[in-house]
Amino acid sequence: MVLLYCIAFAYPAGERTTYGALALAFLGLASTLPTLAGAFFSGALADRHDRARLMKTVNLVSLLATAGLAVDLVFLPSQRVSVPGPSGFYLPLWVLLLYPGWALVAASTTLFRPAFNASVPRLVPPASFPRANGLIYATAAGVSAAASLGVGIVLTFVAPAYALSVAFVLYFATQVTLLFVRTDLSVSRRGPDRSLAKEATEGYAYLAHRRSLLQLTVAALVTNFLSAVALVELALYVASWLDLSQGFWYGAIVGTSTLGVAVGFVVAPRLHFEPRAGRAIIIFTLVMGLAILALGLVRSIWLAIPIVFVYGLMPGMITTVFLSTIQATVPDEMMGRVFSADEVGSMALIPVGQYTGGLLTLSVGVQGTYLDAGGAIVVFGLIIAAAFGSMRRLGYRPPDATDPGMD
Repeated sequence: MVLLYCIAFAYPAGERTTYGALALAFLGLASTLPTLAGAFFSGALADRHDRARLMKTVNLVSLLATAGLAVDLVFLPSQRVSVPGPSGFYLPLWVLLLYPGWALVAASTTLFRPAFNASVPRLVPPASFPRANGLIYATAAGVSAAASLGVGIVLTFVAPAYALSVAFVLYFATQVTLLFVRTDLSVSRRGPDRSLAKEATEGYAYLAHRRSLLQLTVAALVTNFLSAVALVELALYVASWLDLSQGFWYGAIVGTSTLGVAVGFVVAPRLHFEPRAGRAIIIFTLVMGLAILALGLVRSIWLAIPIVFVYGLMPGMITTVFLSTIQATVPDEMMGRVFSADEVGSMALIPVGQYTGGLLTLSVGVQGTYLDAGGAIVVFGLIIAAAFGSMRRLGYRPPDATDPGMD
């Protein structure tokens, strides 16, 4: 959030929807290869090492990288660096230095996620997976929503480097909390030792042979790409389309969206989606596309805030459904790799979507970007509803069903 805001306002007002849009797109591209490399190996690492130790190590990397980003924003080296793009396009040196720091944060958090998600079944029984995932991520999203609002306030009154202290404190709190984990999170391995690369590819083979999970991954790949096209330009949406330059309003938009995510995590388990997991995800995808489309049709912050709340509800519910389904139907010794394989498959195009968002904004403006991305998600949602039969049938019956409804 801080980096997107800083880059959006790194250029004069007349250059924000041109140079600023591309600079935001490059932020996404900077994390592409590190994120994909991290995601490729993250599951194999989570399935062959103590997951608690792995989480402590990679979270420490995130903590140190955040400190480095803050140092860059303190000194703000002002030299201009010419880079490929439109005539006269440049990056302030301090913006250029943000890219490797962000790549390191993105890669380390990518390594964290499969280990964390695969650890939940060690703590709760299968019947409690939806409720546990909902509570865990609702708490995280609630803290994130409060932090987003706090960051928006900080950005309004003081330098962005101080706003990064919020992220630093959250990573530090995570590191301290992990020290108190007493449950054994090591993995019981069966069979001979194999190379890290070979074990990583086993997750992809597992995913490829479960048609419903493969279709779910493809659906997430396209949806995440289209969402990234619009959301990477959110700071410009607030500044240019809503014509609000104060950091508070950007914080309010991001915080409201995150609050919606938190509520989605709480609501999803109450829907008892388990036997109809695939159909639930399709419906949530359609609503998400409609919300992005609606953002492109309003120019009032008071209309945008409830719309972005509805948007946030959908990823929260989708994530709860997905995590619980994987945890209930995939063996423990394979779970990290399946999470990793899905993450590579479903998130691989997010940085490309962010770059596409910059190019699309250059071509059709902020409103056009939101209308095109939202409309495309709606159309795609209708396509998967009609064509992805295995995904429609995806589901499971807790707590002791062994047939997840996969092909």
